[in-house]
Amino acid sequence: MAYRVVVIEDTPELLEDIVTVLKKSPDFEISSTYKTAGAAMGPAAMFHPNLFFINIDNEESLNALAAFVDTFPGAYILGTMSQWDPIKAQRALESGVTGCILKPFGAKEVLEYLQLYSIRGKHKPARNIAFFSPKGRAGRTTLAALLALLIAEKTGERVALIDADLQFGDLPIFFDAEPKRTLIDATQDIKLLTPMSFAPYFMEIKKGVSLLSSPDRPEYAELVSPENLVEVVMMTDNIFRYVLIDLPAGFNPLSLNVCRISDLIFVTTMLNSGFEIKHVKKTMEMFESQEDEKYKVKTVFTRVNPFTEEERQKIADKLGYPVDVMIPNEYRMISIANSGRLSRGLPKDTLLMKTINSMADKIIAGEEA
Repeated sequence: MAYRVVVIEDTPELLEDIVTVLKKSPDFEISSTYKTAGAAMGPAAMFHPNLFFINIDNEESLNALAAFVDTFPGAYILGTMSQWDPIKAQRALESGVTGCILKPFGAKEVLEYLQLYSIRGKHKPARNIAFFSPKGRAGRTTLAALLALLIAEKTGERVALIDADLQFGDLPIFFDAEPKRTLIDATQDIKLLTPMSFAPYFMEIKKGVSLLSSPDRPEYAELVSPENLVEVVMMTDNIFRYVLIDLPAGFNPLSLNVCRISDLIFVTTMLNSGFEIKHVKKTMEMFESQEDEKYKVKTVFTRVNPFTEEERQKIADKLGYPVDVMIPNEYRMISIANSGRLSRGLPKDTLLMKTINSMADKIIAGEEA
């Protein structure tokens, strides 16, 4: 059955091009066309459209997207742009549209985009989740990897893992993966990419979970600018429902820029010498000083022993902040991660996995930690 299409475009030449292209395909049936979103809102309903193309280069149409989503809840809504604009794409996603596409486009390209966006998950903004640690060997990467697998399994939605620990990223090792493209390639090319051309930069490591790998040489880290990394994350938001970013240890422009566009930040540290609590305290104070309401920072302490509420309170008293998540020690899971077997099945009966499983449930529910 052909899509019943409504096209909203205020440039006559572009409108004619879109209509001409779609009319040639049996997959599309042009129901009506309009110059403005305001003109389309009421009359379009009589055609029972199930696919909209709305020009979001027009500010009025961009602002009207949420109203179209509410009025036509079962329809696919594609925002159209003449040049990719990550801010406009983000605003479109926040409105609940299916996704965005660049003009001009062909009929086959539209079908490919609809497929790409359909497997992404719910028509909701992506969840950007950053994993930060004051120092290395904190269990940060293992936590990110396990949460990615569990969230994908529980939701059926697409999850991206971005290994932004540019010098010493370990995620490919965890999954015994040898990606052909890395974050270096993505950041170098991002100005020329669209969601469709960007998707192959990710390597699927398990159904629903894909990896954008760190570079294979530490010196390549200098090639990644914070601004381009932010654009990579924002482009990723268009094709994945959950985006988990493993950051390098310590504060730097790269990690701070990613944290600013993340709606959840897990500050992770492994209890060992006792100095870790001081490091986390400094970290929390640093985030507080940013005075940015977007920061949603949660503390995670790994290798906690004894694993008791009394120990949680003891740590919180020293820290001066709540301890949001405690994770017990689990040598069996460390062995699995180090051997590259994470994607081959998880021993869910352990206390560690039950704890992280609870984290995943709360992230999905929006309760966070």
